[in-house]
Amino acid sequence: MSYPGYPPSGGYPAFPGYPPTGQESVYPPAGQYSYPAVPGGYPPAGGGTYPAAPPNAGYPGAAGYPALGGYPAPGGYPGAPQAGGMPPYPGGPGFGVPPAGPGFGGYPQTPAQSYAGGGPAQISGYPGGQAPSPMSGPPAVMVQCTQGTIQAAPNFDAGSDAEILRKAMKGFGTDEQAIINVVANRSNDQRQKIKAAFKTMYGKDLIKDLKSELNGNVEELILALFMPGTYYDAWSLRHAMKGAGTQERVLIEILCTRTNQEIREIVNCYKSEFGRDIEQDIRADTSGHFERLLISMCQGNRDENQTVDYQKAQEDAQRLYQAGEGKLGTDESCFNMVLASRSFPQLKATVEAYSRIANRDLLSSIDREFSGNVERGLKTILQCALNRPAFFAERLYYSMKGAGTDDSTLIRIIVTRSEIDLVQIKQVFTQMYQKTLATMIASDTSGDYRRLLLAIVGQ
Repeated sequence: MSYPGYPPSGGYPAFPGYPPTGQESVYPPAGQYSYPAVPGGYPPAGGGTYPAAPPNAGYPGAAGYPALGGYPAPGGYPGAPQAGGMPPYPGGPGFGVPPAGPGFGGYPQTPAQSYAGGGPAQISGYPGGQAPSPMSGPPAVMVQCTQGTIQAAPNFDAGSDAEILRKAMKGFGTDEQAIINVVANRSNDQRQKIKAAFKTMYGKDLIKDLKSELNGNVEELILALFMPGTYYDAWSLRHAMKGAGTQERVLIEILCTRTNQEIREIVNCYKSEFGRDIEQDIRADTSGHFERLLISMCQGNRDENQTVDYQKAQEDAQRLYQAGEGKLGTDESCFNMVLASRSFPQLKATVEAYSRIANRDLLSSIDREFSGNVERGLKTILQCALNRPAFFAERLYYSMKGAGTDDSTLIRIIVTRSEIDLVQIKQVFTQMYQKTLATMIASDTSGDYRRLLLAIVGQ
């Protein structure tokens, strides 16, 4: 592909002061610049054009995710790698900023983003609200800044809070609103200090006192808030596998979305608190390819390098195509290997490369090639690579949609994400379902349970 008048005939004109005096040997002569070749074939060898957009307008196509409005754009991909292998915009919520519009290819964009090493981004997604120059491009690594709805309370006094809780539970009746005011406005670390102060001051266990005063969903919610985060995840996993039946969606929600460090801490906590090996419990309660995927997740060894290797993304996409759509039958181990070991930014690049190779998005290919829990697990990993807050927003929506409410899922996600990315989840929820998370919670819950949930979520 060439452009009229580019490069200028005879080379680029000399630039005043270039090269610096005394450093002529270090810099190339004026007019002799060239861009290094980029793995993956951009621009295509021998001229040519970029591949046409796949016909599937629903990319990535996950249930509950907004449709894509014609991505990739005709005439080229916004993320085509440039010199040095970096695209002009890493693209997609969670891993960069799209060229324009409120979201990338139909996925709601999480606005609180910043460049690595820089300050907080503005709502537009760019530091200072300014888009980077097309000539300069963004820094090599971009990261998503996330925000919880619960922050550590300033001027915190554990003893004073313990006293408030004691008064709220003392005598006839319980002052639930006083309890809500404390627990919904303290970080998890501060709640642990309140628990310790309560025992020191009154010689009583705060959790036992709360259980004696509360019941139902509000009791489950408050007890979850007082569990340390890692313990709560380990407890949820144990509860999901204990007794008759297995809650596979809980295993997927936790093990397929947490960071390496979080998973290793959960595995250790599971062993120390419950005296059990999580891998043995998984093997006893699951089987086949789903079992193998969960065992892979338990290792906590996913590559977490944020730099994307586009050549590897192309190779992985080709490998996945040959293991699924490109053959009779499915090589499940290939999908397990790629999705369990690659970093989330790397997987996002693989999804984009796959759509060019297969003329179909990878999520819909997994729909065709897999079924049941292993399908849900693989899709959860990819959805987290593309937009983690959107995955949790979708889980929250379906916990309340229709008759009845899956309160355990609602409580678990609100509590576990309240200090991580619940702000982003709320924003994406509104974009995906045209109603606020608070509105849906208010219509599906009642009483103190509703008041406490809304206090955590915020309006």
